[in-house]
Amino acid sequence: MDMVQLEEEGIGYRDLSKALVLTEIGPKRDPATLKLFLSNMERLLHAKAHGVRVIGSSTLALCHLASGAADAYYQFGLHCWDLAAATVIIREAGGIVMDTSGGPLDLMSCRVVAAGTREMATLIARALQTINYGRDDEK
Repeated sequence: MDMVQLEEEGIGYRDLSKALVLTEIGPKRDPATLKLFLSNMERLLHAKAHGVRVIGSSTLALCHLASGAADAYYQFGLHCWDLAAATVIIREAGGIVMDTSGGPLDLMSCRVVAAGTREMATLIARALQTINYGRDDEK
């Protein structure tokens, strides 16, 4: 069952209280970055997200989203080569991929929010604090 079918059946894609949100820690593990990472998880939980999970693989998390097994995904530090194919797969499944600022996706920005609907992606993006990983085109 893909995202379009799930949305037509009204399964939780607009309601954060029913949403399973996936993320990954990212490559930086310094105290300041970890504090921001944990703060973002806490913000989503305070916003009443059903659950926030780190499953250990951004590729697997993005595939879970595209298949309908998860409702949203966000990450800071994900490189363009990790995100390009997943973006196509998610969009073909009917999902939304955008920048964590809520604007259009910039593959070089090393930050992403993806969800089954624009409403869900926007809810997630609004809750997040930015973790700066620089840009892939400046490295």
